[in-house]
Amino acid sequence: MKSMAIRCKWASGNPDYFNYHDNEWGVPVHDDRKHFEFMLLDAFQAGLSWLTILRKRENFRQAFDNFDFEKIAVYDDAKIAELLQNAGIVRNKLKINASIKNAKAFLKIREAFGSFDEYIWGFTDGKVIQNHFTEFGEIPAKTELSDAISKDLKKRGLTFVGSTIIYAYMQAMGMVNDHTTDCYRHGVLH
Repeated sequence: MKSMAIRCKWASGNPDYFNYHDNEWGVPVHDDRKHFEFMLLDAFQAGLSWLTILRKRENFRQAFDNFDFEKIAVYDDAKIAELLQNAGIVRNKLKINASIKNAKAFLKIREAFGSFDEYIWGFTDGKVIQNHFTEFGEIPAKTELSDAISKDLKKRGLTFVGSTIIYAYMQAMGMVNDHTTDCYRHGVLH
């Protein structure tokens, strides 16, 4: 068994990353609210560091009604104004508006497929893609699969879902397990 002291290079030496790396990143998600949480956070992360978003995660949780996509889908101008005044989150009007638009599209996907989980895992027939990268630098920023998912999500009305953002989401929600081979989490799917 690998030592818990050996983590992926991006998480090593940074205690803010430990819990996220050890307990979430690469673990398969099958809960629609958790899917939406990761999609929302990954969209807000665009152009910023993941550490910034991770440190503000609880503020996002409070500001966005615990990532309840049904509530977010009906946010009005007053709620948008409130979010724009919230110093605890990233106050970006385009990203806030995208979150509302994405919540509406997310609901339509649920209607069509029964759940977002059924839709998204359909891209891999419910299977985790287990990669075997030995170094952090080998991990791609996007793949043909993230290109295809991005294209389909855009067709369904979502924004801030470019291929790079989608690949980060695929890593976060465990569709791909990109823990490097020296990491104690490599090969662990739950």
